[in-house]
Amino acid sequence: MGVNLVKGGNISLTKQAGQAGLSVVVVGLGWDLRSTTGQDFDLDSSAIVCDAAGRAVDDRHFVFYGNLATPDGSIRHSGDNLTGEGEGDDEQITVDLTALTAQTEKVVFPVSIYDADARNQNFGQVRAAFIRVVNAADGSELARYDLTEDASVETAMIFGELYRNGTEWKFRATGQGYASGLRGIAQDYGLNV
Repeated sequence: MGVNLVKGGNISLTKQAGQAGLSVVVVGLGWDLRSTTGQDFDLDSSAIVCDAAGRAVDDRHFVFYGNLATPDGSIRHSGDNLTGEGEGDDEQITVDLTALTAQTEKVVFPVSIYDADARNQNFGQVRAAFIRVVNAADGSELARYDLTEDASVETAMIFGELYRNGTEWKFRATGQGYASGLRGIAQDYGLNV
């Protein structure tokens, strides 16, 4: 069983993996089907590969449903789930830590609600949203962050980030909301949108 994190909490994934080792992780995102009337919530997970300055390496290193992999294939997106139906992860992003370039300092994981303004939706309405990190070597969950805070106006959030700390890889539960949507997050990381 992995470590349940609170907002701002972090963990060494390298230490948590132990003897199984850590080379490839799967970052899973999940949420529940809408239980009230209205359109289903279509959450979109993404990954931004950042350098030491905290900026995106380039636009090709922004992985989402419209760009399913980095040019070198070190990060791959499973594809778009439109409703959150089913148990477990609704979307997954696989990160091959051994294939990331030396200039990669962190990978940020934003999540946005598709067409949130037109649908009049925000994270305050979404139930049971989570992000988790799984060691691909043995399928063990290393860390999990359940989004429980009331994000009543935010339409996009940075759920968490993988980052280097010396020879270790760590994960931080971020939970930072953006009322400006995914565009605001992308611009903050230097992406051209």
